[in-house]
Amino acid sequence: MTKSGGVTLHVVSPAEGLWNGDGNVERDRIVTVEVMVADIDRDWWSSYRRELEARFHQEEIVVLASEIERL
Repeated sequence: MTKSGGVTLHVVSPAEGLWNGDGNVERDRIVTVEVMVADIDRDWWSSYRRELEARFHQEEIVVLASEIERL
């Protein structure tokens, strides 16, 4: 779990990523995880991303940050 205290997992219909790897079609199951925090600790998220990449044996895990406005 992240230090935010909670997460939302979008796993009802995971997406599937496809790409050409060495002449073979490679597939990845893609799951989106949403975490909302008041302030972004970029150093912590960068370190956590590297930890997840190692744990799940991934070449790259994408962590995105976007600002929202509550209406």
